[in-house]
Amino acid sequence: MTDATLDHVFDVTEQNFEAEVISASLDTPVLVDFWATWCGPCKTLGPLLEQLAAEYKGAFRLGKVDVDKNQQLAAMFGIRSVPTVMLVKDGQIADGFAGALPLGQLREFLERHVQPLESESEAAEAPAETPEAAINRLQQAIAAEPERAELKLDLAVALALAGHSDAAAAELDALPANLATDARAVRLRQQLELARVLKDAPAQAELEQRVATDAADWQARDLLGVRLLLGGDPAAGLEQFLAILQHARDWNDGTAKKRLLAAFNTLDDAELVGRYRRRMASLLF
Repeated sequence: MTDATLDHVFDVTEQNFEAEVISASLDTPVLVDFWATWCGPCKTLGPLLEQLAAEYKGAFRLGKVDVDKNQQLAAMFGIRSVPTVMLVKDGQIADGFAGALPLGQLREFLERHVQPLESESEAAEAPAETPEAAINRLQQAIAAEPERAELKLDLAVALALAGHSDAAAAELDALPANLATDARAVRLRQQLELARVLKDAPAQAELEQRVATDAADWQARDLLGVRLLLGGDPAAGLEQFLAILQHARDWNDGTAKKRLLAAFNTLDDAELVGRYRRRMASLLF
C-alpha cells in the first residue's frame, strides 16, 4: 500500500464506526469493505479497492472491516458472506455489492456515486475550452463515433454550461440506462431541475424585499436561495434553505432538505459542502 493510498484507507472498528463512517460520510462517501483473513476473494478485491482509493484522490474513503474482529458491525449490516462492500453516503447506505468484482465493474460501481478529484497540477494543465467550443467538438466526435454514448453525456454538460437547458435535458433523456445514473448525469439533472424552479420567478431584488418584509415568507426564501445558488453565491443560497429547515422543516413537503441535498450534489466546493452538510445534520438529528 502506497503513501497516497494510506491517506484514504483506514481500519473500521466498533469503536470508531460512528465517527469515521456515519458522521464522516456526511462530508465524503465511505466505501466499507467487509473482509476476513481466511477469505481468498478478499485478497483479490482488497488491493483493487485500495488502488481505486488512491486514484480517486479522496473523493471517497475506504474503510476496512475485519468481520472476525468486529462481529457486531458485520451483524448490523447483515453480512452473510465476504467480501461484501457497502457505500455509505450522507449517513446512510447508498449502494453495495457482494463478491470480488473485476476492476472494470468496480469503476462502474463507483462512477454511479463519486468522481475522482483532480490534483492541482492536473487542473492547471487542463486546457481552457469555452462551452460553445466544447459543443462543436463533441458534436463532431458523436458524428464520427455515434456508438460512444458517453460523448452524449459530455455534450449535455457542455450544452448546460452554454445556457441551452432544454437541449441539455433532451440529451440527458436520450442517454442509455447505464449512463442515466452516472454521477455527472445525476448532478446535471439536478442543476437543470433547480434552474426550472426559477421559470417565471420574481427577480432577486423583489425576493430579497419580500424576505426583508416577512422573514417567514418561505416561498420567497426558497426562490431566493435557488437564485443565489445558481447566481454565483452558493453560501448565501444555502443559508436561505437552512433558515427554512430550521423554522419550517415540513414546509412544502420538506422542500428545504431536498434543496440542500440537490445543492450539495451540484457544488464543487468540498469545504463549503462539508460545512453546510454538518449544519444540516445538526438541525435534523
